[in-house]
Amino acid sequence: MTTISAHHLDIDGRIGFVQEVVPARPNGTTLLLLHTAGQSGVQWRRTLVPLADLGYRLLVPDLPGHGHSEPHATGVVTDLAVYSDWCVTLLDRLAPDRLAPQQRTGDQPAADRTVVVGCSIGGKVSQDLAARHGHRFAAAVSMCAPPGPGKVKLHALRRELEDSAAPARTDRTFIGTQAVVGRAVDADRRDLIARMHCREDPEVSGSDLIGWGTHDVRELLPTVPCPVTFVAGEDDLWVAPRTVAAAAQQVPAGRYVLLEGYGHYPMEEMPEFAKVLDDWISSMLQEVGA
Repeated sequence: MTTISAHHLDIDGRIGFVQEVVPARPNGTTLLLLHTAGQSGVQWRRTLVPLADLGYRLLVPDLPGHGHSEPHATGVVTDLAVYSDWCVTLLDRLAPDRLAPQQRTGDQPAADRTVVVGCSIGGKVSQDLAARHGHRFAAAVSMCAPPGPGKVKLHALRRELEDSAAPARTDRTFIGTQAVVGRAVDADRRDLIARMHCREDPEVSGSDLIGWGTHDVRELLPTVPCPVTFVAGEDDLWVAPRTVAAAAQQVPAGRYVLLEGYGHYPMEEMPEFAKVLDDWISSMLQEVGA
């Protein structure tokens, strides 16, 4: 049977939280699922059971300072590469090939393929992991994230870190989230996504967005060793699809997907997201013979 467990890992003296889902019938692939700015692994709530039913082992962390995870030892994170390095440490702790045989579940293979999948800043972290640690991954999926600095007002964000109790922050989050959800999503689901996003910590989300506005892996894209699928939402007001398409052209094994009628949060917006993701991953793994 599928098992779900929670880990509280000591990473650099701080507790990092990750949910692990081990399927009843593993397909040999582990997915590292990364959330968006200010959010947590709860964004993947609707995809966990469908992905496990497809045979994927899932690692769903709350990045430092998010959800159940304690803040990073260095304080608020404004450099997304810090999250990438944290994820590498997490994988070192939970990689299946580091488990003793008696700790493996069912017919789980001794060494899984690992695929990183992220959205928004999680998509940028996916790009960073593929660019700087690509030898560790069979493939990567970057959703709704440009390879260069995202468009934000850095001065205003840095000012908010000094005044994180700015009035109407929740209202801005709610309205802003609704604005970037695609037109294919019904009103009830749109409202639920926006309401869930209002749980964010203003200081953490602000520092994440500074990372969004400064992170840049464009020069590294031609050297990425693993296949990467770059995904854009047609109705995403924050990321221009042409920018995502251009990034895919720079990666030797890059692919580009445009989601018509969807916006900035595909895993929350799309009812059949697990099957769509499975198609992307299967195609990339077949390409490299993994």
